[in-house]
Amino acid sequence: MALKPWFKVVTPREDLREGRPLDASEFAVHLDQVRDGRAPVDYQNPERFFERTYLTQSLTGLASEVLRRLSGIKTETSPIFNMTTQFGGGKTHALTLLYHLATQGNEARNWSGVTGLLSKSEVKSVPKAATAIFVGTEFDSITGRGGNDGTPIRKTPWGEIAFQLGGNEGFAVVAEHDDKLIAPAGDVIRKFLPKGAPCLILLDELMNYVSRNRKSGLAAQFYDFLQNLSETIRGEDNAVMAVSIPASEGEMNAEDQGDYGRFKKMLDRLGKAVSMAAESETSEIIRRRLFEWHGLPEDGKKTVAEYADWVIEHRNQVPSLFPVDQARDVFAATYPFHPMVLSVFERKWQMLPRFQQTRGVLRLLALWVSRAYQEGYKGGQRDPLITLGTAPLDDLLFRAAVFEQLGESRLEGAVTADICGKKESFATQMDKEAVEAIKKARLHKKVATTIFFESNGGQLRTEATVPEIRLGVAETDLDIGNVETVLETLASNCYFLSVEKNRYRFSFTPNLNKLLADRRATIQEPQLKECVRSEVQKIFGSGAGVERVYFPEKSGQIPDRAALTFVITAPEQSLQDNGKLTQAIETMTKEYGGSARTFKSALIWCVPETTVTLREEARKLLAWEAIDDEADTLKLDEVQKRQLAENLKKAQRDLREAVWRTYKNLLLLDKGNQMRTIDLGLVHSSAAENMVTLILNRLRQDGDVEDGISPNFLIRNWPPAFTEWSTKSVRDAFFASPQFPKLLNAEVVKDTIARGVSNGLLAYVGKKGTGYDPFIYGKDLSAKDVEISDDMFIITRETAEEFKEKTRGAASEQPAPDIKTGTKLDVPEPQEPVKIQEELDPKAPEAQTTTRLSWSGEIPPQKWMNFYTKVLSKYAVGSEMKITLNVEIRQDNGISSQKIEETKTALRELGMGDEMKVI
Repeated sequence: MALKPWFKVVTPREDLREGRPLDASEFAVHLDQVRDGRAPVDYQNPERFFERTYLTQSLTGLASEVLRRLSGIKTETSPIFNMTTQFGGGKTHALTLLYHLATQGNEARNWSGVTGLLSKSEVKSVPKAATAIFVGTEFDSITGRGGNDGTPIRKTPWGEIAFQLGGNEGFAVVAEHDDKLIAPAGDVIRKFLPKGAPCLILLDELMNYVSRNRKSGLAAQFYDFLQNLSETIRGEDNAVMAVSIPASEGEMNAEDQGDYGRFKKMLDRLGKAVSMAAESETSEIIRRRLFEWHGLPEDGKKTVAEYADWVIEHRNQVPSLFPVDQARDVFAATYPFHPMVLSVFERKWQMLPRFQQTRGVLRLLALWVSRAYQEGYKGGQRDPLITLGTAPLDDLLFRAAVFEQLGESRLEGAVTADICGKKESFATQMDKEAVEAIKKARLHKKVATTIFFESNGGQLRTEATVPEIRLGVAETDLDIGNVETVLETLASNCYFLSVEKNRYRFSFTPNLNKLLADRRATIQEPQLKECVRSEVQKIFGSGAGVERVYFPEKSGQIPDRAALTFVITAPEQSLQDNGKLTQAIETMTKEYGGSARTFKSALIWCVPETTVTLREEARKLLAWEAIDDEADTLKLDEVQKRQLAENLKKAQRDLREAVWRTYKNLLLLDKGNQMRTIDLGLVHSSAAENMVTLILNRLRQDGDVEDGISPNFLIRNWPPAFTEWSTKSVRDAFFASPQFPKLLNAEVVKDTIARGVSNGLLAYVGKKGTGYDPFIYGKDLSAKDVEISDDMFIITRETAEEFKEKTRGAASEQPAPDIKTGTKLDVPEPQEPVKIQEELDPKAPEAQTTTRLSWSGEIPPQKWMNFYTKVLSKYAVGSEMKITLNVEIRQDNGISSQKIEETKTALRELGMGDEMKVI
């Protein structure tokens, strides 16, 4: 069964339910106002005051001792009490309680808690006492008090106290002392104290009066008066003085600190120091003040039980400071608040100079409860407990109260940028975009808010640990793994959240994320374009086996040659460009400059899915590089420098992965001569050694690219119109016809032909008249001896057998001409003298053989093939023949760069170097 939301289990005070703005004065008692009847009803009405006051152990002890002393019992009590707690810690509240008891006497016995006070003090009734109140912030010694209302004018604390205790008669005792601003001694003081009757003197905010009257000398006189008054009261049977000295220590100057030390030392010596701190009872004080509290309801107990069970189940993941084995008692003691809400003020905030321990907490929680109650009923929030994460930091009034306690208004920017308060606040936005479980729990906002409260206390190391965060946002149905997910997201996006070794802190100092955002905004388009293109070229540059063309804009920029070519389109274009890129690819595939493309099947287009990711990752990398360049100027601390180095590496890795993920589309011609798209799917760098290898593996898998071809494939796909099929046409078919698979290496055609010849499936021939010369069939043929050209052919076995039958009986190979020493070869029409040099083996007998033969000369283009068939073919097998060519080409109309590129390609296809001298 779902737990009831807290606001349906307990009811806040009426003013909180109605959402009336609460001022800090609501929780600040002014004794003068109580005495004059001007205080808020919660403080003015004694019965209501006691109903809303939780009698802590220290408050009960103080009231019991005062009742005993006022009753004339001097044992186990003190006549002087020095209230020593932090500013806002409940001192004035305690003085107000004593005032109501003393002024109402035994009428107070029926008020809430008074019976227990009487029992502890061991008296039967509440003694009614003459009371005097002096509040240092209210009394002014220059203008004085009275004089125009029928009462004597009083200009000193002693004059005011004497008048309150004894009226005009009492003031008359110290009238001269008041006029001359001289502190009375004990003999005079004793005269204005009530004779034989209970007397209670309450002094509050003394340091304010001392500081204002230091120069006039009244501060020193006041010290003397307080000492004399204390000594006198100590000698009385039923007189009590309770004193609250400090103002906020953060507001004291050096002289104030000195006076504070003197007053405190004197009062501690003459009286009893009473600490009003009640950390273990804070929750009960708060519940009495903020709720119509009548004990923990049954539905509240169910909530307590389930939260306690959750903590016990996750005991290893919550902070060690939390008493897991007493979890049920802890949750019960703080309901409807999560224990971490109240403990954060005790653990961390109480060390803040401006923090008001009780008053400050009450003010914050009153605003908190009021807003949470309104959101619960009107906004549909159904939180079982009030947790740190539900603090209404988006409320301007609440934020102001928080910053006042922290003493740091500069945190406004951090809160509104990273947590809430604006529509674009990171945590708020991330909750809207999160998965349903996180979105429903408002987990980004809750985690960020918890970090804020845990990391902005007054301790030396202001930080929130992961266990503290887990416990702070704990809910009974919380998937604890989501907390780490949210922390990672916040750390990556927030501008003012610093992270070190799983410790988190919000501050007003911008973190690297903020610097990153600022630098990202300065990245110019040319930088971005260059960065992305450079990374794309780096990724596709690794791996061998294919030609690459980067970012072509025109078809003429893509060579038309028989070689597998990856065409990488520019990263500024993508398949999402409304078909424009696809249309441009189809056009460039089928065209080459102003003519039709021959080898259109050789092109594999590598196309990005979208441009957004690449641009964003490149922008981030450039921004990190800019920050790294400015690291010394920015005065980064060591932690930030380490984070910068990590972020720089991560940005480089992210851009690399973005290229892999983005270039996931391949476009190529299908067998119907139409463009086909291959989606590589979810691609990442660990999928292959490099991008080229990944693509080739996929193309091999789909049968689009082959490493080798069998002779039978050529036979099956023999062009019907051809008897002889030139080796160049055979090779070209694999890159020109979509019906053929693409070859990773065009040279494998030579191996296919050689194997077909050796196995008697094909014959390798040159054409001569109506016959073939050379004619190689059914013999071993090396792939190196296969020439890819228009003048060399393959024929089928049937054609080869038919040719053999016709030429049967004749020599299948024409014998080479005799070469005698000192003779000239019959080379037709040499353009220069032809020289033949012979080198005889000196050891060989004078016979008809030589070991080396060399020739040089010029051969006209029309006789190149004849030169091969009639001369060189004689030595092609079984001889170590080396041919060195010196080719010089001249054209009056010039040689185009396209032809030069094609020449280089042809040389590479023949396995030769492509270096040439261009003049």
